[in-house]
Amino acid sequence: MLHTPRALLLDFGGVLVDAPPQPSAPPELVRQFARIVEGAVSDEQIAADLSQGVRAYALWRDEVGKTGDPIELPHAQVWANFVSPTWPQSARDAVEREATALAYAWTWRAEWEVRPGVPEALRAAADAGLPLAVVSNTLCGAAHRDYLATTGLSDLFTAEFYSDEAGPRKPNPQLALLAADAVGVPIGDCWFIGDSLHRDIACARRAAAQAAILMRSPRTDREPPDPGLTPDATIQDGHGLLELLRQACGTVHRPSART
Repeated sequence: MLHTPRALLLDFGGVLVDAPPQPSAPPELVRQFARIVEGAVSDEQIAADLSQGVRAYALWRDEVGKTGDPIELPHAQVWANFVSPTWPQSARDAVEREATALAYAWTWRAEWEVRPGVPEALRAAADAGLPLAVVSNTLCGAAHRDYLATTGLSDLFTAEFYSDEAGPRKPNPQLALLAADAVGVPIGDCWFIGDSLHRDIACARRAAAQAAILMRSPRTDREPPDPGLTPDATIQDGHGLLELLRQACGTVHRPSART
């Protein structure tokens, strides 16, 4: 049985919400780029470079995660490095001016859905007096923050830490340590819940969190195994988290339905 936590640190995609993949060059994003560059780059080239950029940025994330203390790239640098390096200077300058708005549009997913059991688990934890914090790698945390606001769950969180705003990228332990400090609880008294062995469980171990909990998602099965990264518990969704809390805390009950 896990020890009773004093706070919960939770990943966003794969834990709080299901995050299905979207097309690498969604038409609306292509149109947004086209408006910004004012004809300096064709729509076809924008779509092709976006598709290639998505793949290149994903490879960069995987590689930088293997380094000692990975740091997120600024919005403008993501576009400059992975999407627009061959574009005319006027187009590159226009993209740099609109880098954050473009990052928001690329990050937002109309298909996001809160994972089963998550609202019940979060409300039960909050009712038990456990502060909650989001700890997420993302190109644009503002999109995550806005989505949580639309779900009515954002008020349950004491803090939200996103790599593009804070700097460190998981498995850099600093992102978890910043969140623990913000909620006023030593990291050794925090549970860390994520869906990635190589980013979340590794981050929790390096930060010395009290417990590293793996909530399975489609991404979990795409990762190569690592015998050195064993979670303290594995759950399927928010219902599993609520059961772990009930076992560890005793006083945590299933909350009644709220309107």
